[in-house]
Amino acid sequence: MNNLGEKARLHLAHADLTVRRHPKTFSAIVTAVLTLSGVTAFGVAPLSMVDSTPKNIQMVTESVSPEGLAEQAEALADYEMLLHRSDLTRSTDTADTLLRRLGISDPEASAFLRKDPVARTILSGRPGKMLRAVTESTPGGGELQELVARGPASDAARTGTHFTRITVRRAEQGLSAVSEQVPMKIETRSGAATVTSTLFAATDEARMPDNITSQMAEMFDNDVDFRKEIQRGDSFAVVYETMTADGEPVTWAGTAGRVLAGRFIHGSQTYEAVWFQEPGKKGEYYSLKGQGKQKAFMASPLAFSRVTSGFAMRFHPILQTWRAHLGVDMGAPSGTPVRTVGNGVVNFAGVQNGYGNVVVIGHSAGRETVYAHLSRIDVSKGAKVSQGAVIGAVGATGWATGPHLHFEFKVKGAQVNPSQIARASETSELSPAVRVRFDVHAKQMHAQLVESISRPVGKLARVE
Repeated sequence: MNNLGEKARLHLAHADLTVRRHPKTFSAIVTAVLTLSGVTAFGVAPLSMVDSTPKNIQMVTESVSPEGLAEQAEALADYEMLLHRSDLTRSTDTADTLLRRLGISDPEASAFLRKDPVARTILSGRPGKMLRAVTESTPGGGELQELVARGPASDAARTGTHFTRITVRRAEQGLSAVSEQVPMKIETRSGAATVTSTLFAATDEARMPDNITSQMAEMFDNDVDFRKEIQRGDSFAVVYETMTADGEPVTWAGTAGRVLAGRFIHGSQTYEAVWFQEPGKKGEYYSLKGQGKQKAFMASPLAFSRVTSGFAMRFHPILQTWRAHLGVDMGAPSGTPVRTVGNGVVNFAGVQNGYGNVVVIGHSAGRETVYAHLSRIDVSKGAKVSQGAVIGAVGATGWATGPHLHFEFKVKGAQVNPSQIARASETSELSPAVRVRFDVHAKQMHAQLVESISRPVGKLARVE
């Protein structure tokens, strides 16, 4: 008997030592065994302290009768859940594909969009109309309850001030469609970001429209060359106006808002500008110290491009000889708008030997600019043009191996480097009469810029 007791103690000691040396393995084994045996709550105690005293277990059973189940089920059956979805119309849309993309399975609504004269206009015209659909929440797609489409005004006289709202709605008597012209509203918004790859990627991150990006680049065009000098780590902040339709920023052309203030940090340099209009004069951008940002000539006739051939000697791709290139070639897709870099009068608009379609604009003090290889010409000889006006489009006419713009700047008939002329050209100045008012305005806009940096994306205010 003593031998048996001694063996039992040795076995228990050995088991206890095994548990201490391999706690994870033992726990896994216990967990598996208990799981298979249906145990849902347990504890593990040292084997030397196992209490084998029987426990008194009493089972209590009580029936529970939930109240109001029928009423609750009936209320849930009557409850209707609606889903809201947003999208944009596409050029390839049909009634069926549009509704399917919006999660709607409704043959009646599809037929209505094809046949009703008002509802059909949702799918006609230019793509990009903003959509909002309301549908029932059912497996496989619900029945259409409401579809609202917003697009450009159908009345040309209201373009830029109104939008077209087409509403398709389901009622007891069926589907109906209504079209109305609604005034757009102006909202002041802000955006800020840091450049990690490209400027447009950074502005997309800040949810800024592309036209605002282009305006920002033009605003600081004489401070930073956005075609060559942008680098990783540059940052910006802007306060801008945007036109909205039912509270949503519009996405179609002809409704561009204006940048009201901006800050651009390039390397160790910080540039700031605000929009200000002096009574009786054309509005423009000024530094916070009141110095005009807009020079007499813009740095480039293209909003964004790459310089493919500079103002220097080069090997001519067609003549196959080395010769002076007395202008700047800018690569851009065919059809890209070409703008005049300064105020002036069109001296020539037509075809001219190797230049192909070319426009020549005369400016003050014996200066001229030349825009060659255009795919089209949008001005005529003798017309007055303002800085930034579109005079044609990029093409490949004349002696050109591909679509690009050949741009020249002449002073009294001699070609000079366009980039040097732009940065050295004169700027405007504020009159002393409005300086106090400008200082107050600049201080307010500076405060909004600071706010936009602390809150990178947001809506600052609404102007009715």
